[in-house]
Amino acid sequence: MTDRKALAPGVSIEAAVEQALKGGIRAVQLREKDLGIRDLLSLSYALREVTKRYRAKLFVNGRVDVALSAGADGVHLGTADIPVQAARKAAGEALLIGASAHSVREARKAEQEGADFITLGPVYETPSKLKYGRPIGLQPLRRMTEEVSVPVFAIGGIRGERVSEVRDAGAFGIAVISAVFASGDIKSTAEEYMRLLK
Repeated sequence: MTDRKALAPGVSIEAAVEQALKGGIRAVQLREKDLGIRDLLSLSYALREVTKRYRAKLFVNGRVDVALSAGADGVHLGTADIPVQAARKAAGEALLIGASAHSVREARKAEQEGADFITLGPVYETPSKLKYGRPIGLQPLRRMTEEVSVPVFAIGGIRGERVSEVRDAGAFGIAVISAVFASGDIKSTAEEYMRLLK
């Protein structure tokens, strides 16, 4: 997931994403919630070009229209965004649809409405997810992976030493923001996460 505010001064999102992709990251979620629609669309087009070069997937946060226009692979919907069923109706099968969940109930609903995958968190404490309350921990993650049939990605405070914990709890994969984008060496950090995920 992107966060241009986590980047070192003078580093563009495009350059940061390219470094992450060079490190082996296979999917990028454009998550710049404060950008106006025109700027978000322009950045989506730019990141589509970068991700294509590395045969990586691009997801746009919350905006089905932008994802479709940019030729992204998918959209990721938060609990305050358009409902999954409405996004599926608008996009058909043109987009993969991911949905945030903070409980098993929310995950089941998203799956029933047509979500292709779920992100669950915050598993651990993290600045980007403070507004969602206290970290949920590993037990709800374990339960969710047992109760839904779509892949579940863990999010929130997943540092390198925690990757094995969330994988052991059943997570299909992880999503990180500051762990990669705020690191001094994005490519090497991405490589390390990919090594830990194997």
